[in-house]
Amino acid sequence: MKRVLIELLAVVVLASCGGKKMRDPFAVMAQLPEPDVPVADSLFAKEVLKPLEADELFDDFIFNYALDKTLQKQRTRFPLPYLDGDTVKTIEEKEWKHDYLFATQNYYTLLFDRESDMELVGDTTLHAVQVEWISLVEPLRKKYYFEKEKGMWMLVSIELSPVDKAGRGDFISFYARFATDSLFQGQHIQTPLQFITIDPDDEFSVLETTLGINQWYAFRPPMPTDKLTNICYGQSNKDASNLKILKVNGIGNGYSNSLYFRKRAGEWQLYKYEDTSI
Repeated sequence: MKRVLIELLAVVVLASCGGKKMRDPFAVMAQLPEPDVPVADSLFAKEVLKPLEADELFDDFIFNYALDKTLQKQRTRFPLPYLDGDTVKTIEEKEWKHDYLFATQNYYTLLFDRESDMELVGDTTLHAVQVEWISLVEPLRKKYYFEKEKGMWMLVSIELSPVDKAGRGDFISFYARFATDSLFQGQHIQTPLQFITIDPDDEFSVLETTLGINQWYAFRPPMPTDKLTNICYGQSNKDASNLKILKVNGIGNGYSNSLYFRKRAGEWQLYKYEDTSI
């Protein structure tokens, strides 16, 4: 177990998909007493784990991880560091409660700073990914850190922290109001609004047109109002970015749309809406 703790200390955790470096959630692990657990009782000693086909693509893995209780325990490194602000504790395997993540919802969301980063979703060379819950009410963020070890994705820590209002929280605060206040929404939409959708006469083609404000209200998609999810594949998500793309994907229903926002003169504005639902 001492070896495992030392390895945890050596992990370089990616920042919160942001431009500025965050503290290492394992930085204070050295202050914790070493668990009195013999090496023979470690996860890798109990059974030899093997990579699954789902391990190749993180999206495939995370849904398996969320739904399969046995797999979830196998792919969680215990004792699991849990960082709450500046307080660090650990979760033992016997204390673990199955976490469905976002698999019980009918959608999940992703955040990007640029369109090219959206291609990272299908990257099979990734070795570190984070899954976030972002509350639109608090605002708080819960982040799960996953790393690929010997070809297998493992959950290695969880972090709970406030969303930085001076950074990405600026957009989060804006979006929380945009999604719930129709008057505010109308004041922060570029007109005409760029609109891209599937051609109803040819599902392999897209239509590029524009919408007026009244048409937006008629065509606007359902928007999450209480919390967002985000999977950090390595996209920049810089605090200072003046562009944010919110992608909403349905789970098992072919639903997919993207909202493109940009900040001008200190104000966020929706300038493009893309509906590629099948």
